Amino acid sequence: MRAAPVRHEPTAASAGSDSVPGSDDDAPRARRRAAPARRSPGRGQRRGVLLLAVAVLLAGVLGGAYYLFRSLTAAPDFEGAGEGDVVVQVADGDSTAAIGRTLESSGVVASVAAFLEAARQDDRILGVQPGSYQMRARMSAAAAVERLLDPEARVGQLEIRGGVQLDDTSAPDGTVAPGVLSLVSRASCARLDGAESCVSVDELRAAMAETDPAELGVPSWALDAVAAADPVRRLEGLLVPGVYEVEPGRSAVEVLQALLATSTAQLEASGIVSGAAAMGSSPYEVLVISSLVEKEGITPDMPKVARVVYNRLGAGQRLELDSTVNYPLDLQALRTTAEDRAAPGPYNSYATAGLPPTPIAAPGREAIAAALAPEPGPWFFFVRCQTDGTSCFAETFAEHTANVALARENGAF
Repeated sequence: MRAAPVRHEPTAASAGSDSVPGSDDDAPRARRRAAPARRSPGRGQRRGVLLLAVAVLLAGVLGGAYYLFRSLTAAPDFEGAGEGDVVVQVADGDSTAAIGRTLESSGVVASVAAFLEAARQDDRILGVQPGSYQMRARMSAAAAVERLLDPEARVGQLEIRGGVQLDDTSAPDGTVAPGVLSLVSRASCARLDGAESCVSVDELRAAMAETDPAELGVPSWALDAVAAADPVRRLEGLLVPGVYEVEPGRSAVEVLQALLATSTAQLEASGIVSGAAAMGSSPYEVLVISSLVEKEGITPDMPKVARVVYNRLGAGQRLELDSTVNYPLDLQALRTTAEDRAAPGPYNSYATAGLPPTPIAAPGREAIAAALAPEPGPWFFFVRCQTDGTSCFAETFAEHTANVALARENGAF
């Protein structure tokens, strides 16, 4: 009987394949099962874009909040160049803040703070001078600063020079020199309520002639002489050379009062009151003599010219000065004519002895000083003998005649 075949069961070593479970051949498969899943392409980029968008949005929100805060806390300010006409006064010693307060109270700027902020941008604001300025209402602070720095904005400035008289004077060549009244009228001009406004020469002359001199502010030491003078000449010489401020919008009387107050202070500071007393003269007489000196001599010669005047007055001689003859004439020349010198009148010092009734021009500081301290000397005559205006002085008429001949030779006569 055939023996049944023996059936072999697969062993652990041979079952299923040639590889042995758990051997090194199975390691890659195990690692693949343990590795995490790989990210899909573009996922990190999308996250970066999202973060950037959030940052931009946050910056916009914060920026908007900042500007909203600034707009809520910024100083009030107008926009643009303004409207209408406003004249403001900058007082002597005003700080930038004080100027800002003036502008705010006048309706020029919306706030002092806005003006100060604009002023910080231009150091020239520190050089703004006292006086009147033509501005506009409701100006931006920056526009107000720019306008204050514009020379055209300055109004009310008046300069009187030595030798100028109250009324305009004409020369033979046709030129006209404006007098004090014309200069004051021009300085009073400004735009008010949309129109140019000035105090006219006629208004000034009427105020001078019709207002009580004491009310105008004529100093007490000049009141009697001024009251006795021709009303349209009574302020001659009392407005001395210098720079003045004329506030636009004031009446003729108010303008003259302000000018006389300033001028009187300058006159009295020169020592004219005490100096005249020391010389045995009145202050007004010294003022008249100062005006003659101003018109007759250049500065280096003024003390000698003053001495000639005092010597002639002391000797009872007529002054015989062409400047006094010229004073009331419409047309004035350096040398007067025989006809002019023969015409009678209180200002004709060839025909009338003594001083003229008023000064004949505005005397400067040097002329007043010369009248208060004339140079000692025996001179009774002088003539301009050099083309630069220098005079030659003489004690006798014979010497004077020789000096006149020299003046003719030099082309100065």
